[in-house]
Amino acid sequence: MLSLLQAMLQAHCAALPSGLTQRRHIRRAMAYDRCGQGRRNARLNFLRQSPEHKEMDLRHLRYFIAVAEELNFSRAAYRLHIEQSPLSRAIQELELELGVQLFERNRRGTRLLPAGTALLQDARRLFANLEVARENVRAVASGHSSTLRIAISDGAIDLWLPTLLARCREEEPEVGILLTEMPLSELLHSLRVGDCDVGLARSDEVGDDIVPELLGKDALMVAVPSRHPVLIHKKIPLTEVGRYPLIACHPKIFEGKTRQIDRLLRTLDKDPVIAQRVSSLDLFLTLVAAGYGLGLVPAAQGVMCRHPDVVLRPLDWPDATLATYLLRRDSPISEPLDRFIARARDLASRSCGEEL
Repeated sequence: MLSLLQAMLQAHCAALPSGLTQRRHIRRAMAYDRCGQGRRNARLNFLRQSPEHKEMDLRHLRYFIAVAEELNFSRAAYRLHIEQSPLSRAIQELELELGVQLFERNRRGTRLLPAGTALLQDARRLFANLEVARENVRAVASGHSSTLRIAISDGAIDLWLPTLLARCREEEPEVGILLTEMPLSELLHSLRVGDCDVGLARSDEVGDDIVPELLGKDALMVAVPSRHPVLIHKKIPLTEVGRYPLIACHPKIFEGKTRQIDRLLRTLDKDPVIAQRVSSLDLFLTLVAAGYGLGLVPAAQGVMCRHPDVVLRPLDWPDATLATYLLRRDSPISEPLDRFIARARDLASRSCGEEL
């Protein structure tokens, strides 16, 4: 049976002028195919010129982002709700189109190469800009006089946020609101270049040209498998949490949240074991429910996302909270943005039960 490479080469060579020329091309490529690098070079040199070769599209980039964030093809396929085979094929097509290797894949796992790191930043920015363009068109069609572009990172969606958005729509229906999720580094870049007006994040380490304002603090809860022995505690001490493997956030996706939780964990006598790092709350809850480890989650997310096999208990530790910050450029702001910030302060202070 022909290998996949042989079949593709024969399809490519079918257009060549003679059978002898075809056979020469195939024999030459098969010589390269005897080693891994030769196989890769053969693909790049022949398949890229194939008349059936397709240019990359948004699907390729969406698949690439999932693999780059999960660093695991199986988890990325689960996240995208597809089989692993078409995902691997799409990544291969993308690498062929670009002419570079984006990932290093071996027995130890998947690693993002420098070219992949650069593409990840641009791909995220592309999708964010596409969403902005889509919402701007909708806003104009709906008669909105202006649009506030709000970026959210670190899962900084507190319980008061839906009320804030509803109040804005009720009091200023002519002002559209566009929400976009992105990592903290991209949020800061978007603020600096003017791609967004305000951000909500879990970090105040933002640089001199951006103003951070503490909006509130959300209590940390411990996510525990439903039959775990640590559930004998009504409030679970941090020292008990540190005795077990932990499911943690991916530091590139939840940068500010990771910093705050890492500072908390450094108060322990020894570093806890991190079983896995994840980039979504769904996978976080799935792994906790399966018994892979415990996890720390802000109370607001715990209320909004439940799992039948996960129990949430308060964390017994002084000031065991996650802070939420409002971020804006250090420059004059528009009247609609000023009113949005005033509403956010009001609702956040009421929710936290403290004056900030």
